[in-house]
Amino acid sequence: MKNKNDITLLKISDLHKEFDHKEILKGVSFELHRGEVLVILGPSGCGKSTLLRCINGLEKIQAGDIIFNDASLTQDNTNWPDIRGKIGMVFQNYDLFPHMTVIDNILLGPLKVQKREKNEALEQAEDLLARVGLLDRKDAFPRQLSGGQKQRIAIVRALCMNPEIILFDEVTASLDPEVVREVLDVILGLAKQGMTMVIVTHEMGFARSVADRIIFMDEGNICEIAEPDVFFTNPQTERAQHFLNIFQY
Repeated sequence: MKNKNDITLLKISDLHKEFDHKEILKGVSFELHRGEVLVILGPSGCGKSTLLRCINGLEKIQAGDIIFNDASLTQDNTNWPDIRGKIGMVFQNYDLFPHMTVIDNILLGPLKVQKREKNEALEQAEDLLARVGLLDRKDAFPRQLSGGQKQRIAIVRALCMNPEIILFDEVTASLDPEVVREVLDVILGLAKQGMTMVIVTHEMGFARSVADRIIFMDEGNICEIAEPDVFFTNPQTERAQHFLNIFQY
């Protein structure tokens, strides 16, 4: 792994999730260490996005445990607004408020949820916007932005909460091919800076370059966990081999 750290930030233990009596996650377990980048691969419908939503408290699980910083998140008294500031999530469809400017979208969480001083949060937001090349768009509305710009804004919004982990759910899936690279470059930059991340993607080259470990899922199960060079050159299961053949790996 590129970022070796023995501190376990997140532990997923025997996670089960059902929709309408159909089991979507069938006992998923793994650990995420500080500074590590996990990339989750697998066919559509295998449970990847559902797993991220469970970690972020957007879906209720039927069994198992989610342990973050040695505390269970499956208790009835879990303060999810606080947890979501520490475990940020960036979605496929941006989820920016259309009636708010870029800067107001970014500052909403720090000011309303974290109760931070506006000047301090604004300084951080502008610094982050500058880092992704969008400071000049801070007063624009989402409708005035390209898809790639919106997704970079969504990443800045998550970063401005000072999260310990960021979850990325297929963040390039809705983008035109020519702007995918600008979003992936931002995420690669975060990886180099040591940000702890869990990334669901179908971008195979990106997955290989950014991941410390690959998790391969199929039909609600984890089939393999391996370092990227091992996974992409010598997958251990027939299902993973077939999956990679589709992408000509």
